Amino acid sequence: MKCETFTVIIIVENKDKGATAMGIYYNEKASLFRLDAKDTSYILKIASCGYPAHVYFGKRLPDEDLTYLLRLDENPFTPETNNRDKACYHDTLPFEYPSFGTGDYREPAFKILDENGCSTCSLTYVSHRIYGGKPKLEGLPATFAEENEATTLELYCEDKASGLQIVLVYTAFEELDVITRSVRFENKGENAVYLTRAFSTCVEFDDCNYDMITLNGSWARERHIERAPLHHGKQLIDSMRGESSHQNNPFVALVSHNATEQIGEAYGFNFVYSGNFFAQAEVTQHKKARFLMGINSLDFSWLLEKGESFVAPEVVMVYSDEGIGKMSRTFHDLYRQHLIRGQYKDKRRPILINNWEATYFNFNTQKLIDIAKEASKLGIEMLVMDDGWFGHRDSDNSSLGDWFVYEKKLEGGLKNLVDEVNKLGMKFGIWFEPEMISPDSELFKAHPEWAIQVKGRELTLCREQYVLDYSREDVRDYVHSMMKDILDNANIEYIKWDMNRQLTEVGSQTLPKNRQRELWHRYVLGVYDLMERITSEYPHILLENCSGGGARFDPGMLYYSPQIWCSDDTDAIERLKIQHGTSICYPCSAMGAHVSDCPNHTVGRSTPFSTRGHVAMVGTFGYELDVTKIPQADRDAIPGQIAEFNKYNTLVRTGDHYRIGNVFEDNTWDAWMFVSKDKSEALFEFIQVLGRPNERSRRIKLCGLCPEKYYYEESNPELKLSGAALMNAGINIGNIWGDYQSRILHFIEAK
Repeated sequence: MKCETFTVIIIVENKDKGATAMGIYYNEKASLFRLDAKDTSYILKIASCGYPAHVYFGKRLPDEDLTYLLRLDENPFTPETNNRDKACYHDTLPFEYPSFGTGDYREPAFKILDENGCSTCSLTYVSHRIYGGKPKLEGLPATFAEENEATTLELYCEDKASGLQIVLVYTAFEELDVITRSVRFENKGENAVYLTRAFSTCVEFDDCNYDMITLNGSWARERHIERAPLHHGKQLIDSMRGESSHQNNPFVALVSHNATEQIGEAYGFNFVYSGNFFAQAEVTQHKKARFLMGINSLDFSWLLEKGESFVAPEVVMVYSDEGIGKMSRTFHDLYRQHLIRGQYKDKRRPILINNWEATYFNFNTQKLIDIAKEASKLGIEMLVMDDGWFGHRDSDNSSLGDWFVYEKKLEGGLKNLVDEVNKLGMKFGIWFEPEMISPDSELFKAHPEWAIQVKGRELTLCREQYVLDYSREDVRDYVHSMMKDILDNANIEYIKWDMNRQLTEVGSQTLPKNRQRELWHRYVLGVYDLMERITSEYPHILLENCSGGGARFDPGMLYYSPQIWCSDDTDAIERLKIQHGTSICYPCSAMGAHVSDCPNHTVGRSTPFSTRGHVAMVGTFGYELDVTKIPQADRDAIPGQIAEFNKYNTLVRTGDHYRIGNVFEDNTWDAWMFVSKDKSEALFEFIQVLGRPNERSRRIKLCGLCPEKYYYEESNPELKLSGAALMNAGINIGNIWGDYQSRILHFIEAK
């Protein structure tokens, strides 16, 4: 059997940029594409039979033709020279987007079910398009860029037998080491076809000498770092909970065995999606590695009738040749500049006090006003009313879905409360859980069919609530109207959007039988739709996402909410690991972090008030306590904490983040830094977790400074040290007496 020829149709849109300035180059003679980000190259080639093949991903290269890397002349079964055994060729070629059923026995990137009930498919190149800028993804969150900030390649491919068109979409960012990928499917055939797998990226590595870093945990213990070397077979993380989950974050890094914060290679992958996901590294028989990431294919299918399309979410890929730290800082810059939107994109967030751990459900109007009065005197800027203000909710067993004011608690109504808080000079925020419905609610009594459910099966309760079917427009419209009535009634400037349970009995009362397995994804699209409506209609409102803490701390949510509640565990010492792990991929400016009361409500630990402040200052900063009841010394410390936060917030929010300590390896101390982009200023924070007897001072090397510049620490302006000395020799941190102690140092460039 001969290979079929393929037609090359090239469309290049290049308005103001010369061909040599673009981030994507096409070598027509070699049928090879080179995508250049800042210091990164990603190279692919149209190989025999029109198969897109992966050539290289790594440090930027100037070469125009790197075909030799495919080793095509070494393979005796290359179809164009010897078609005796095409299956062996398929089982060894590093496919750019591998298909199923033609001899590649590694994990495929996509699968179909055709009109004959068969799954075999094959992807071949048809044409391509190169243009400046970056397209939006229909109905999905994604990174964005102006025409002069990024270049996009759309690789048009097809599965000829089914008539399915598959468009591989790549964007190279000009000033960041970032390549993004997504996929668009369109049925151009005459018959319907089911997608049963639609991953967003595949990257082939020429060896398997990497460690796999993942962020795992559980409720109140999110995003703990795990690192293990790749081995033969498949190693993966995933979620089938309907959310990205506490248990596994949709992030993976493959790093060289010697990689540290400062040295070694690191490849980071992050899925811009908030539902079920799958991420896997497969070590093959030839000791190579295939990495895949996308929507979890378990219990997934999507019917494409003639002319219909499906868009797979985006994967962000980051390369670093200077360790894990540089990879993290690239993610941070990308998300701060090209994912987070709205009025708070580049602004300090209001310092808030949330009443949840202060009162739980036991509050009324006067109690909230009392908290606000005391908080306003101390410099706190916003009161957030958490769960319990609606329906007839006095515990977590009722009223979700009944988004009208519980006037037995809020005497005089919501507007009266908000007006009183505003008179104190404070903003007002409110808690919603818009995706949920309680069995004990007016909404459920009126519309039990609105809950996600499988006909004939008992609904499973979790936190005594069910999940609304957000694939239904009528459900979304109803919830939107209820939220709108609340938001239009009073001067609300912040929403905490919570989701406290996962999906079970996943079925819809409106989807036909052949589309029931679409519900997992349609649910997430529905959540995105309502979030987009709310943020568009109320652009002044700061939206904070929450999911039982950090179960949806993912880039999909960052597109709608510039901050996410990091974890329900507010203990400062537990937060060291949670925030350290989170910062591997996500910027500190997005981490919801509060000072809470002691003993801590989750673990019962007591820590100094100052340490709680220093740990919370890494994130958005706020308070989660009853300010009318805390010790006077703690109350007196709040104005100083707020002044300290205000002094350093710009540096924390916009600077480069360096992790110096590692509580996953040494649980006695932790340390980190924020360095301004011009390297004129730096904040160093140190936490002594455990005090040790008979220890001298600890010498710690700083990071990120300019070696040629001189710096002084603010408390000692007479002592000026070079950046070289501070980074290569270090500073001494004296042996502090006691556990859970903290210290911060502010370094300023000596002019």
